[in-house]
Amino acid sequence: MQHILVTGSAGFIGFHLTKALLGAGHQVTGIDNLNHYYAVSLKEARLAELDAFCAANTCAERYRFIKMDIADRTAMAALFTDHVFDRVIHLAAQAGVRYSITNPHDYVDSNLVGFVNVLEGCRQQNTAHLIYASSSSVYGMNTKIPFSTDDRVDYPISLYAATKKANELMAHTYSHLYGIPTTGLRFFTVYGPWGRPDMAYFSFTKAILEGKPIDVFNKGEMQRDFTYIDDIVEGIVRLKDKLPDPLSSQETDAHARCRIYNIGNNQPIKLERFIRAIEAATGKTAVKNNLPMQPGDVPATYADVSDLMADVNFTPSTLIEDGIKRFVDWYGCWTVV
Repeated sequence: MQHILVTGSAGFIGFHLTKALLGAGHQVTGIDNLNHYYAVSLKEARLAELDAFCAANTCAERYRFIKMDIADRTAMAALFTDHVFDRVIHLAAQAGVRYSITNPHDYVDSNLVGFVNVLEGCRQQNTAHLIYASSSSVYGMNTKIPFSTDDRVDYPISLYAATKKANELMAHTYSHLYGIPTTGLRFFTVYGPWGRPDMAYFSFTKAILEGKPIDVFNKGEMQRDFTYIDDIVEGIVRLKDKLPDPLSSQETDAHARCRIYNIGNNQPIKLERFIRAIEAATGKTAVKNNLPMQPGDVPATYADVSDLMADVNFTPSTLIEDGIKRFVDWYGCWTVV
């Protein structure tokens, strides 16, 4: 049994990961600030589901939730003083590409200040492994596909992407200076039950069921490497004990125990097929409002996951039709948003 800190545990990925870790017999401390970026009621429902899961599986003694903002330096320092964590899995962040255009300070506070506080906590107790969420957004307008972790990612086109690239650089620095093993995970368009209402699959499903039009950008020609939540969780679980070896580092710095992985379905799907999957799952036809591409968006994402396969023998593979069906089935049972 490991004691694992999961930041952002009331978030979409954090909730599913916490449930999986508890199910595997680990002790989990989860933290989240329950901010209002999207409906707090959904975050509270996730926490209630975790409590119910613990009650049904006798793991309440292994789970603790603390409402905490990672940008709070004093609270974060106290957290790492009061607890010793075998692993830290950092998923808390201000998400959203478009939101970053109008609310830049939220990204600085959470994604930069907050990440420094996590790094300092890991340094304080010499954490054995820090795993943190990066994003496929760091690839910006790269035209070479599939996106490889060997590609240069020096030209972000949103502040959100810039903060995620900054996280990778900050993690490398702490790995070099303090010997903290760090692994960054570039997630590709995560979807599934209990997901974020600001994501297209969520808002599309809601609108289609209500007979309202959906905004379709770039005439449906956008391509995304949609990755089902269970595949994301499986990737994280497999990597948490895969400590990066300095000799296998992708950086020229042989002293830094750091690593970056893509976690994506390595199968880009056109937006039109994505919409058809929702139509099939709901039994309704979408009313489409075609619009041009929005600022900060990219035309396509496509993950090269060869490193993931080589190191932990895993490749995400859930079909979009299967994943969307599971989401729609869940959506039909919940009215928390």
